[in-house]
Amino acid sequence: MNSTILGLLAETSIHPGAGQDTGFVDLPVAREAATDYPVIVGSSLKGAILSRARDGGWDEKRRSDVFGKQENAGNLLVSDARLVLLPVRSLTSHYKWVTCPHLLERLQRDLKRAGSNGQAVDTTGTERGHYVGTGRNALYLEEREFTRSNNGGEDGIERAVSLLSSLIAHQETRNRLKEQLVLLHNDDFAWFARYGLAINARNTLDEVKKTSRNLWYEETIPPDTLFYCLLAERGEGTLHSVRSLFEDRPFLQVGGNETVGQGWFAVTEQTGNAK
Repeated sequence: MNSTILGLLAETSIHPGAGQDTGFVDLPVAREAATDYPVIVGSSLKGAILSRARDGGWDEKRRSDVFGKQENAGNLLVSDARLVLLPVRSLTSHYKWVTCPHLLERLQRDLKRAGSNGQAVDTTGTERGHYVGTGRNALYLEEREFTRSNNGGEDGIERAVSLLSSLIAHQETRNRLKEQLVLLHNDDFAWFARYGLAINARNTLDEVKKTSRNLWYEETIPPDTLFYCLLAERGEGTLHSVRSLFEDRPFLQVGGNETVGQGWFAVTEQTGNAK
């Protein structure tokens, strides 16, 4: 079965809604049940690609063959879009792209499943309270302080940059990855994945009195977050058809709030072997 990996770099804030409130957040983002990592479920992602096909002028038969319909699953298989890099505000530098050994391990496994090279990244030095990456000895991410690891990890940063660069659409963005990439312990990363996303207040105003009619809070994933997904085909030529959707305009809108500019990803296909 032919398959490929797509890199999805957030160009705007993203709101893949969970459909239920959690505490004071009325509209949280969708999360993996076991890890609490933000996720874009495969059905939502497949629907976004289908919408792009409609906009691209695909007729009903072609859409049905690729995406399926009620009585036919279609020839395109779409995985969940998984998180691999999360931008986090730094009080001592420009923002950092944060990842952890678990996210890199999952990416390597998915690359192998897609038939690419998923060689392991050395995550030596990712101890709790420490970070691996460039910068000063002390690094403040949000209100938390991390100390630069003295147990190596430089080779891991180099390999992680090589692994992740092919998932980022823009060359200028790839060029700054090494300076901004930070590896944290899994437990430290989990804190930012749970509590480090933006909570935005939204409001509906009375048209005459300009007073609040409905105040709600929604969670969003920040721009420059990097996801990836795996696409596979059950019928020959399906992946070629999907690739053609992004040849002239390699962008995809996913999730809610499209009318206020949210949900846009830059799409690129992972090519070659990650080293």
